Amino acid sequence: MRCSVPIAAVFAAAGALALPAPVQPRADSDGHSHETAPWDDGATKDFVIHESCNSTEMIQLRKGLADAVTLADHAKQHILRFGNSSEHYRKYFGDAPSAEAIGNYERVISGDRGNALFRCDNPDGNCNQPEWGGHWRGENATNETVICPLSYSTRRPLEQLCALGFTVAESESNTYFGSDLLHRLYHMPAFGEDHVEHFAEDYAGALELAKTNSSYATHDSDILQYFALDVYAYDIAVPGVGCAGTVAETASSMETPTSSAMTTSMPAQSPPSSVTEPPTPTTAGVAKGVTSAPQNCHTHAGGELHCV
Repeated sequence: MRCSVPIAAVFAAAGALALPAPVQPRADSDGHSHETAPWDDGATKDFVIHESCNSTEMIQLRKGLADAVTLADHAKQHILRFGNSSEHYRKYFGDAPSAEAIGNYERVISGDRGNALFRCDNPDGNCNQPEWGGHWRGENATNETVICPLSYSTRRPLEQLCALGFTVAESESNTYFGSDLLHRLYHMPAFGEDHVEHFAEDYAGALELAKTNSSYATHDSDILQYFALDVYAYDIAVPGVGCAGTVAETASSMETPTSSAMTTSMPAQSPPSSVTEPPTPTTAGVAKGVTSAPQNCHTHAGGELHCV
């Protein structure tokens, strides 16, 4: 008497026999098995805040850093959605490819945070300057940034973006803790990689750089701030409206008909020779012996005073 076996059962049995054996942990000669560490073992996923910060400063710093990540993340998402063709993108980055801007934001969002330290004491004495909100420590400690007491009493949360008369073009970009810390993150090599620097002098200069030399715009720290603030304001804070503001025309920006004609006939020029190569943050430390500084200023490597 013949026994009939369903064909489906035959194929099921054959498939089971073909399944690969599960991978077993490696074992030493003594027979002890060892699990392989995850590829990102040892990564630091949270921002590191120094013990010199008290509990309220830590709370404000964590909130400000979270706001910085929120700004960077939405800026990246806006670019991924619209590429380099959106009105906002072309306003700040011109016709530059979008990959560099995306990467600069992504490092803030997802980069390892173990080589960046925020502290609240005053190791270099710069917080003694009455108008200083903080500073990168330069050669004194390349991976450290000091946040001075002024920041904790003056910086606003991101929820207030566009409130109280703020505009991106006419107000200080460090009005909000998130945008201020975004700027400060780019000073540290872990996030700026000694590549994100200052090329535009002010907001009007930022827009001009996008038109004349967009390859610098995508790694200008101020422009990365302006774009992040502008698109978050337009897309999220006040949808479809935002708070861009207008650029006040200055004497230096007004051209006579003759100079305008000359500009039209001349090719676009590169930034001045003094900025064609990004400054190297580690070549010199924060300026020592400074006794006074203008409002909202901090010192770069080499003693350069930058005011925002």
